[in-house]
Amino acid sequence: MANSINGKAVLVTGSSKGIGKGIARVFASQGAQVAVVARHLEAAEACAAEIRDAGWIAKAFAGDVSSRSSMTELAEAVAKAFGGIDVLCANAGIFPSASLEEMSGDDWDQVLCTNARGTLFALQACLPYLKQAEYGRVIITSSITGPVTGYAGWSHYGASKAAQLGLMRSAALELAHHQITINAVMPGNILTEGLQGLGDEYLQKMASSIPLKRLGSVEDIAHAALFLASKEAGFITGQTLIVDGGQTIPENIDAMG
Repeated sequence: MANSINGKAVLVTGSSKGIGKGIARVFASQGAQVAVVARHLEAAEACAAEIRDAGWIAKAFAGDVSSRSSMTELAEAVAKAFGGIDVLCANAGIFPSASLEEMSGDDWDQVLCTNARGTLFALQACLPYLKQAEYGRVIITSSITGPVTGYAGWSHYGASKAAQLGLMRSAALELAHHQITINAVMPGNILTEGLQGLGDEYLQKMASSIPLKRLGSVEDIAHAALFLASKEAGFITGQTLIVDGGQTIPENIDAMG
């Protein structure tokens, strides 16, 4: 499977840290040319440098997914640097917390603009190049929160992640005419930089709600994305892949066994 990624040009939005960084590193380790994209070039360059230090191929780019013009310029620059774009990993997202009573219209718009509209803009920008690829692939980083589960304080985040899946299913029908597939990975609780500072007790409590009794790693998500980007996954489109260690299976804590 990994051999079909070798030499492919992969653009990963929001890849200077967290899940996006894990996706960038795993794709690069399998021979892909990876465009590390972040809002700030310095952050993207730090990740790209780590990848290059490991002996793999990566180049840093700055881009704002909430701006269509920024995404258009970004895709053009990546295609020029790598000779095209074969895979888009639409990963960029934000997750601020706000209760229903306190949430403002601006709070809502900021999250939906980045997470949902940003996915659209990234896809639109990359589409001309994906059409020219041997086989184009789009992988969206959604979440179990929103499409499957809920979390207090994240109603705007949950709405944005559900919106991504609605976009994906309709987009799959349009993209199929060009032999481009589009799918989504739906992470559960993943150990990223943002969680590591919460303390061992909190992390253990989170892990206790997962049947596999551990938090996921960024590599767990990255390898799921890698499969969906492969040549071998060419008959899969408009689908979701939950990667949560079984977290969404039990009806309650007693069902864990």
